[in-house]
Amino acid sequence: MTDRLAELSAAGVAVWLDDLSRVRLQTGSLAKLLNEQHVAGVTTNPSIFASALADASAYDDQLKDLAAQGVTVEEAVRLLTSYDVRWAAEVLRPQYDATDGVDGRVSIEVDPRSAHLTEKTQAEAKTLWWLVDRPNVYIKIPATKAGLPAITATLAEGISVNVTLIFSLERYKAVMDAFLAGIEQAKANGHDLSKIGSVASFFVSRVDTEIDKRLDKIGSDEAKALKGKAAVANAQLAYQAYEEVFATDRWKTLAAAGALPQRPLWASTGTKNPAYKDTIYVEELIAPGVVNTMPEAVIRAYEDHGDTRGDTVTGSYGTAQKVMDDVAAIGVDLEDVFKVLEDEGVQKFEASWSELLEDVKKSLEAAAKGASNPSDAAK
Repeated sequence: MTDRLAELSAAGVAVWLDDLSRVRLQTGSLAKLLNEQHVAGVTTNPSIFASALADASAYDDQLKDLAAQGVTVEEAVRLLTSYDVRWAAEVLRPQYDATDGVDGRVSIEVDPRSAHLTEKTQAEAKTLWWLVDRPNVYIKIPATKAGLPAITATLAEGISVNVTLIFSLERYKAVMDAFLAGIEQAKANGHDLSKIGSVASFFVSRVDTEIDKRLDKIGSDEAKALKGKAAVANAQLAYQAYEEVFATDRWKTLAAAGALPQRPLWASTGTKNPAYKDTIYVEELIAPGVVNTMPEAVIRAYEDHGDTRGDTVTGSYGTAQKVMDDVAAIGVDLEDVFKVLEDEGVQKFEASWSELLEDVKKSLEAAAKGASNPSDAAK
């Protein structure tokens, strides 16, 4: 039987799971994915945690303890989520050790309500780093304009960073510059550069969703012929930019001092349009040294029928540029597309965070009521 995920890994793609929950940890589901599906890392976000806490009784005991302590809702959320991330980091630690810190990483995100507040983002990144207290953790920071200096400052402290919500080439180049500046400062601060990891999460499927909507509105045959092409093209051009930046003398100086490159990470790789193949955002973005973080459904789909054709990125830059040029020429305002996607991304995570806070608030109240009225709780 063909091991398609092994083939994908051998082609240079690190397979990461875009999901985490207490149930997944308790049942050994995560460990099984590592052992059987070649998963080498985990990413989380506010939406993932909101889903995990909304449906699971697995958090009840910890919620009772937190209610008894009288912690605030925000403290409870951080203690609940950091517990899961710390546990996942332990599960992934063998991968981290075996790859000298390249894989075996788990991400936890700063409060999305701080996305446009540099100093608050920096402070929370440091707090999460010591709260989880595992070397194989990434602190996720959004690639907003306010997030860029926070990324540099966080890396300068020796803290590993997953930069999230990147949509445009322009912003991606700014992210790589922020990374290089942070590693340069970390070096000046005396940190061991070989221990500092970073990935840059470049979002994929949402680009097609937004651009396809605009192409449908234009409505011409030429516009419709471009549907489903922009997201892959945009990501392929991002890899070209990555290759250029990490071939510079500036990077070579840092690499000689032990620094690890900031790997491109393809995020939002679940297909939103059922007309598109469910593994398209994996198959068309195979290149050396990338991460593809997938929902379990996409991992299973690739395991079943994914097609690993070798490098599908580096020979495609000319075609990719033409796709983006054609999309712009037909009347799609790409600058506006990327602004809308970033704004929506922040708003979606803020909404999920608010949902998470509300669910935890209700759970704490129920736990406190149960503790004060044990006879009622038993009925």
